[in-house]
Amino acid sequence: RRIEEGDEQAALAFDIYIHRLKKYIGSYAAVLGRVDAVAFTAGVGENSAPVRKAAIAGLEEFGLAVDADLNAVRSGEPRLISPEYARVAVAVVPTDEELEIADQTFALVEEPASS
Repeated sequence: RRIEEGDEQAALAFDIYIHRLKKYIGSYAAVLGRVDAVAFTAGVGENSAPVRKAAIAGLEEFGLAVDADLNAVRSGEPRLISPEYARVAVAVVPTDEELEIADQTFALVEEPASS
């Protein structure tokens, strides 16, 4: 919203954030040798279509793309936002940290005590 209102500092912060995301994607691709999927998760990744769009823009040569209609959908379910022609899947995966903490705590408490 602040960017739309002409806030240059907000625009700069957004650009820096996107630049860093692209560096991470590129770094992981270089280390892994190939990319099968890019997943956006947590607060910004789940809820900001503009961030997802900007982070993937310009990476089409690497097989990444975002479908504008799929990217605009808000859902609490994991979903692909890449078009069918993309070589790399781009996904939005909602997080549920509280459930994960509960599951891990339950597993820990239920383990037999070591003698």
